[in-house]
Amino acid sequence: MIVRGIRGAVTAAANERAAILDATSTLLAEIVQANGLEPESVAAVFFTTSADLNAAYPAEAARAKGWTQVPLLCSHEMVVPGGLPACIRVLMLVNTDVAQTDIKHIYLGGAAALRPDLRVS
Repeated sequence: MIVRGIRGAVTAAANERAAILDATSTLLAEIVQANGLEPESVAAVFFTTSADLNAAYPAEAARAKGWTQVPLLCSHEMVVPGGLPACIRVLMLVNTDVAQTDIKHIYLGGAAALRPDLRVS
């Protein structure tokens, strides 16, 4: 078994606690479902938000899902001209035997524009 990274991103409807947690919860659920993950296989999760989101820590959404033993970390993204606003990004490290090419990276809402090559048709 090795560690693989799963990427994803989603946009929040507003800089409000509920909107950030709802968007993050949806993103995590989609990543888990698409990759057939069990919480015990998640080694760690890194969350970043665009600088305009500061009403809640995205990690709260993971803890609400019962991920209390998973190491979680939140930070802000670099501020880059033209960067996507209201964006929550995730890098999930998982222990798996799945091949790198079979990992499903999930980009939802406005964040789908970040990785058009990964869009599911």
